[in-house]
Amino acid sequence: MLGLRTTIYKVGDIQKATEWYSKAFETKPYFNEPYYVGFNIKGYELGLQPEENPTLNKVESVVSYWGVEDIQKTFDRLIELGAIENEKPFNVGGEIMTATLKDPFGNVIGLIFNPHFQLD
Repeated sequence: MLGLRTTIYKVGDIQKATEWYSKAFETKPYFNEPYYVGFNIKGYELGLQPEENPTLNKVESVVSYWGVEDIQKTFDRLIELGAIENEKPFNVGGEIMTATLKDPFGNVIGLIFNPHFQLD
């Protein structure tokens, strides 16, 4: 295993999702086709794929946490962009904070502030 490479969110409207994620992650996609939209987030892949049967009631089974420097500021900004609060920022031990939101398409987005995280 080499570590995580890609997080993919299934969306009902890939064009609207592309616009939303461009604002949310403050970057434009490097690949933009009707079947897949790819963003490079500091070397990690954020992908969007169209859903065959769009739903906002998605099962929450795996959460990818995106590293942030200011979790409350990022959480608040995503709420302003139309995300829905899932779990408010909270301390999970030491200085580490996590939070989750749901994007306008029903996907869970995790945020984490971890000052100890380092890539090997």
